[in-house]
Amino acid sequence: MPDDPFFAVYDRDVPAYGLAPSAELASFLSQCPQRGRSSGAGAALDLGAALDLGAGAGRDTLALAAAGLQVTAVDASARGLAQLRQRAADRGCAERVETIEADVRRFEIPASRYAAICATTVLDHIPAADVPALWQRIVAGLADDGVLYVEVHTTDDPGSPTGAGASSRAPVSETARWVVNYFPPGELLRLAASSPRLRVLRYEERYEWDYTHGPEHLHGKAILLATTSASHPEWYGHPVAFPRRGA
Repeated sequence: MPDDPFFAVYDRDVPAYGLAPSAELASFLSQCPQRGRSSGAGAALDLGAALDLGAGAGRDTLALAAAGLQVTAVDASARGLAQLRQRAADRGCAERVETIEADVRRFEIPASRYAAICATTVLDHIPAADVPALWQRIVAGLADDGVLYVEVHTTDDPGSPTGAGASSRAPVSETARWVVNYFPPGELLRLAASSPRLRVLRYEERYEWDYTHGPEHLHGKAILLATTSASHPEWYGHPVAFPRRGA
């Protein structure tokens, strides 16, 4: 479909990028069991709102909803969102998922609204010139104790026309042509560090082999986990490095 370039990669039983949530997001949720505890009737408690920007076919949205959060999933792909709604229904969490078909740059993010905001490989799908304004709205959208998870492709990625990726001989993703903004090393961290409201808990640059769509290929990624500067969560690490005995 000409108006939905991701139609083909989402129109699959197992969509591109898979259905498992980002590892760091999964670790965060596992360390915060209060977000997913159940009421006496067995239903998850409504413990806050979450925003998934560039939700795709729903891997992070579904994890957030299963953890008891009311999730707004925003993506420009109608097919991805349709698949997401069906998967939410199949998993019994449809009432916790709202989908909005929109360009993330034009989606209004209410200030201080969200307990969690995810932006998994979406800032790299918009021009670099548009990132600062969206970033400011994302940071402002966090609740006082909110958490932010961001993942981007870096110039280490074999699909990048610059940086180390430009000379890489590793196989390239079938969707690399839609990445328009490869982040130079350290750029995502500098972006977070320039935001006084954020407290960075984890930052990493790494290579990832991807087998979830098309022939095997390599990604260069940067990942960031942050909370607000006033928040002092009881959880750290991925996984928990030094768990409390008996906890």
